[in-house]
Amino acid sequence: MPLVKRSIEPRHLCHTVLPRNIKNELECVTNISLANVIRQLSSLSKYAEDLFGELFNEAHSFSFRVNSLQERVDRLSVSVTQLDPKEEELSLQDITMRKAFRSSTIQDQQLFDRTSLPIPLQETFQTCEQPPPLNILSPYRDDGKEGLKFYTDPSYFFDLWRKKMLQDTEDKRKERRKQKVRVSLNHQRRVLTMVLSARLCWCCLGDTVFLFLIVLCVFCVPACVCAPDG
Repeated sequence: MPLVKRSIEPRHLCHTVLPRNIKNELECVTNISLANVIRQLSSLSKYAEDLFGELFNEAHSFSFRVNSLQERVDRLSVSVTQLDPKEEELSLQDITMRKAFRSSTIQDQQLFDRTSLPIPLQETFQTCEQPPPLNILSPYRDDGKEGLKFYTDPSYFFDLWRKKMLQDTEDKRKERRKQKVRVSLNHQRRVLTMVLSARLCWCCLGDTVFLFLIVLCVFCVPACVCAPDG
């Protein structure tokens, strides 16, 4: 739905009711049409002045930003030309002790505030009808909600955006928890696999040692017994 910022009034030149005592209706309609044309020209002149005023403010702001950027570029070019690559201006210790760079750029905030409305939109807003006084019914509600918010709620979209951001944050937190659980399970499986492998190796090694002792007893003990003294 388009939002009309500037509307030239009156929109209808001949849309009017003629008085009954008019003898020459054609002349009356002509005079009314010419008067409405003059009103339209006056409205057009007013909006043209307002439009060129906004363009002037935008151009002035843009020029100020360009000049500020040009000054920064000039200072940077002078510093670069005076820099000697063979000379060490800062030691490693000085670099670690220096504070981190922090930009001084100020970001625009509250762009859609009531005070930032253009003058034509403020005039249009002033001509709008006031909402019905439904807040007088708020004390009689059991849920504690404001009655006017069922008719109009300017903070609806902000609350909707806030709920979405909070839901996204909660989803990311749950996803991190799932990843931590997966990592923990994988670690436990890895540890269990290592324990089982070590136990299996120990069992195999124990059987090997037992067989080695049996072989040693069978072949070495008789030889020791039958050997002559001396």
